Order: sequence, then structure tokens, then C-alpha cells
Amino acid sequence: MTITMYGIPNCDTIKKAKKWLDAENLAYEFHDYRKQGVDLQMVTTFCNALGWENVLNKRGTTFRQLSQEQKDNLNQDNAVALMVEQPAMIKRPILLVNDSYHIGFKADQYAAIFA
Repeated sequence: MTITMYGIPNCDTIKKAKKWLDAENLAYEFHDYRKQGVDLQMVTTFCNALGWENVLNKRGTTFRQLSQEQKDNLNQDNAVALMVEQPAMIKRPILLVNDSYHIGFKADQYAAIFA
């Protein structure tokens, strides 16, 4: 089984997800958006697998700082461009388990993924 977690290390949800995986002795790779970067292909893959509305983090400060016009005119193309430019706008964590993508972290959700 191959597991890759995508995100930003100082994110509280990432910390909880890592702690859960460590407690279950599951080996994983961590892809740090800030150190390893984000590109158009990666974000497009996330959006195709999970839906761009699910991938876009609308709760974060980066999203809230967008103009009302930007928020009103969001579509997959400009949302993907914004996420590539501002990786903090990507909901965290995104987990790739074998060939399957999962988003967010809840202990019961992870328990089901790894059951």
C-alpha cells in the first residue's frame, strides 16, 4: 500500500491526520506544498478526482481575502489557477492511498479507508 499526504505541515488538521497514521503504524510520504510545490497537473488531478468545489478551501483566510467578484465568478479553470498560485487554498489534507484520493481528516473516515 502506498500512502501520500499532501498539505502544509503547520496545519492543525494535517497534524491530527499524521498523528492518526503514526498511531496506526502506517508509513506514508508527506508532500509539503511550500517545499515541494504545487503545479497545474497536480491540482487538476485533485479536482478531477474529488471535484474542484471540494478541493477549494473556502474557510481559510486566503479565500476570504479574494474580491467578491472573484468569488462570484469561480469555475474550475480559475479555481485551479488560484489554488496553484495560493496552495493554502487547497483543502487539507489530501490523501492518496494507492490510486484513490480522499480529502479532509476524520478518525472514522480514516478507519474506513484503512479497514
